[in-house]
Parts: sequence; C-alpha cells; structure tokens
Amino acid sequence: MGRRKKIINNTGIPDFKLEAIARIIFPDIISAWENDDMQKEFAEWKRQKEYEESMKMKTKKSIA
Repeated sequence: MGRRKKIINNTGIPDFKLEAIARIIFPDIISAWENDDMQKEFAEWKRQKEYEESMKMKTKKSIA
C-alpha cells in the first residue's frame, strides 16, 4: 500500500478548513472542466499565455 503524501500548508489557514473548502468546490471544478466550452476557453487561455511567453523570449533575445 502506498503512503499518502503530506501536503505542506504554508498559508496559516488550518488544514481542516482548507479540506472543507476543497470538498465544497472540487465537484464544481470537475464539472466545469468536463464542459466542452470550458475546455475550449482553457485551450485559448493556454495559447495566449504561450504566445505572451514567446514574445517575452523574442524581446529578451533582441535586447541581448
């Protein structure tokens, strides 16, 4: 049997409160992720971030 990895909590919020919040919002996150529109929106967001990162790299290369 595998051991459960202890998650490090540096927030100052007690673990039991974080776990309670996670139990409440996790089903909504899963249902949103399974939604096709949400997946398309995420893919667009990811493309935009990759584009912005590539532009940063080009700017750094042109300055150097």
